[in-house]
Amino acid sequence: MTRRPHPAWTVAAVAFVALVGAAGFRATPGVMLHPLHAEFGWPLGVISAAVSVNLILYGLTAPFAAALMERLGIRYVVAGALLLVAAGSGLTVFMRSSIELVLLWGVLVGLGTGSMALGFVATVTGRWFVHRRGLVTGVLTAGGAAGQLVFLPLLAYLVQGRGWRAAALVVAAVAVSVVPLVLWRLRDHPSDLGVRAYGATADDPPLAGPPAGRGAVRRALGVLGSAARTRPFWLLAGGFAICGMTTNGLVGTHFIPAAHDHGMPETAAASLLALIGIFDVAGTVASGWLTDRVDSRVLLGAYYGLRGASLLVLPSLFGPSARPSMLVFVLFYGLDWVATVPPTVTLCREYFGDAGPVVFGWVFASHQIGAALAATAAGVVRDRLGDYALAWYVAGALAIAAAGLSLLLRRRRPAPSPAAEHAAAAAAG
Repeated sequence: MTRRPHPAWTVAAVAFVALVGAAGFRATPGVMLHPLHAEFGWPLGVISAAVSVNLILYGLTAPFAAALMERLGIRYVVAGALLLVAAGSGLTVFMRSSIELVLLWGVLVGLGTGSMALGFVATVTGRWFVHRRGLVTGVLTAGGAAGQLVFLPLLAYLVQGRGWRAAALVVAAVAVSVVPLVLWRLRDHPSDLGVRAYGATADDPPLAGPPAGRGAVRRALGVLGSAARTRPFWLLAGGFAICGMTTNGLVGTHFIPAAHDHGMPETAAASLLALIGIFDVAGTVASGWLTDRVDSRVLLGAYYGLRGASLLVLPSLFGPSARPSMLVFVLFYGLDWVATVPPTVTLCREYFGDAGPVVFGWVFASHQIGAALAATAAGVVRDRLGDYALAWYVAGALAIAAAGLSLLLRRRRPAPSPAAEHAAAAAAG
């Protein structure tokens, strides 16, 4: 008799597809900055500001979406988020002003993608997995990188051959196409199917629900109020803010324009960024595997330190073609891109228990605030100085500082179980 796979794996697979479906928009800013600048004459700093609004809302929405998933369920929140992404991307074909760009790229898509941000990953893995939680977190996190891998070369090709509007419509169509699958197969709790979480036993405590009588907003703000009184929250949030500065905000938004400044065709630069996405998939899955086995604090310190070193040498690697040294950077940086996520999710659960997914939503909000600051600041640096060199050097130094913040985290001593307390009392008696 063939043994059926645990339903948790089906839920994880559908979540992965949803994350890939929403990732298309996050690949578009890098290939659309110059086309929008050329057509509308908007400064890069203005276009980057629209990206910054998106990044801020992408982060700030995450904790409220995680709390809303506790109330309404995962699949309804995710389906609504995909429709927002489709609307925000598709309606850009009608825009005529930079204000419309901010409302569509920034607000609508920011809210949609934020509802499927890494707080969504933390919620799914926290509810459905006990064993392999770190590994599954890594795989789902890699969904965003896989989306970039799938969409970025295609979008660059569409922008070059058919214009940026075709690329925006493709993103909208893909987001809509994922909605039926989410409504059909994504489930909220193992108990909905009469099973336990993967790897759970009868002795494991059930997942605590949200406090009675509290809405999603009050739940999210209440968790923030409690977490903000702790030292680990600020160390995690500070490090993750720098993580956002040195990934989405800087490299994700400005790598293609920076390479183009040195004579590299945009399609070639987009292919390099997609190649980073390939290595990111491997690096993030490997990071999830390591998170199940190695102290997450050590992992974060290593990831941030190595990232900082790679960014400090990047300005010397740009040229009209991809030299071997640039390919080494792509390999090295790609393995490290979002490898920070699995250990950060694990530490949020270690320090904050069942509130970990909502706390991680706030930590992720700091990530996106950092990304937004870097996206705008790098655009201004380019407008004022004529190149991006200063932005790369500052980002490298900040990443090394984030390594120090991670190593300041102290291991949390687990609370003794009731059985252990009883045995200790008996021994003392």
